[in-house]
Amino acid sequence: MKKNSKYIITWSVLIAVVYFALFTLYNTGRINLFTDAIIANIGINIILAVSLNLIIGFAGQFSLGHAGFMAIGAYATAIITAKNPTFFGFVLSILVGLLVSGGIALLVGVPTLRLKGDYLAIATLGISEIIRILIVNFRDLTNGPSGIFGLPQFSNWQIIFIFMVITIVFVSNYMNSNIGRRTLAIREDEIASEAMGVNTTKYKVLAFVVGGTIASLAGSLYASYQQSVFPKDYTFTKSIDVLIIVVFGGIGSTTGAVVSAVVLGIINMYLQEFGTLRMIVYALAIILIMIFKPSGLLGTNELSIKKLYQRIGNKGGKSNDTAQS
Repeated sequence: MKKNSKYIITWSVLIAVVYFALFTLYNTGRINLFTDAIIANIGINIILAVSLNLIIGFAGQFSLGHAGFMAIGAYATAIITAKNPTFFGFVLSILVGLLVSGGIALLVGVPTLRLKGDYLAIATLGISEIIRILIVNFRDLTNGPSGIFGLPQFSNWQIIFIFMVITIVFVSNYMNSNIGRRTLAIREDEIASEAMGVNTTKYKVLAFVVGGTIASLAGSLYASYQQSVFPKDYTFTKSIDVLIIVVFGGIGSTTGAVVSAVVLGIINMYLQEFGTLRMIVYALAIILIMIFKPSGLLGTNELSIKKLYQRIGNKGGKSNDTAQS
């Protein structure tokens, strides 16, 4: 118990250091509106990447439907906060988005997650497009292709940072639980897992539902920060953007998803000066990483405070043995 407390305190200190570093930069005026937008988008992309990595990296299911679940959260926040422009309305909109996206993920997850590989990817892509088309056609509720704008801004870098930390902690604990270990077993060998009595459909659907609801949270934060929503923001391209972050960081690594979102966010910031050439340079950078590091930046490795303490302890033990000899 004392060891676990030590690890929790260390992580808490690291999180506090990052938070107060950003807080200091904001208060000293070193972060302008453009940099603020980059930081906010990095935080939202981390939430999206960590949630998609839960589906692809840990559950082993190839999903391209993340943009659809993100759209549900975004429009839930837009519709509710437009009518109830209070912080309570914002929180309520997040909860509604989570419930709706979770319900839809459950409904479509049971039949689609029986599929595998490319078939599953096509099915989830179809679901995402159906959600977007419904948004476009329900004009009375969503204002159609024109979108909804002029929303109150309740989402800022601090709110996004808090939800980002909650997401990372939740997914990390999820994967270290009995449910997470069964999910990993399914990824490694689904047939062997079934033979051992694991309900593979149940745990695949559960990972899909959890990943979809977290994507909805990211959508709510994004809509409130941008103060507008448009159907064109949640197309197939958005799902691919999140997938790139996951692959770039390393499929099956939460740490990799975080590092990748930060690195790609910074690269994207510096490439703004290249104008139309920005996407070409951005794509080339990703291709080079995939050629020389096909497993991603971190592969399946995770940043573990526990292992770090163990290494320090082992080095200390060896030093003591050497001194005594």
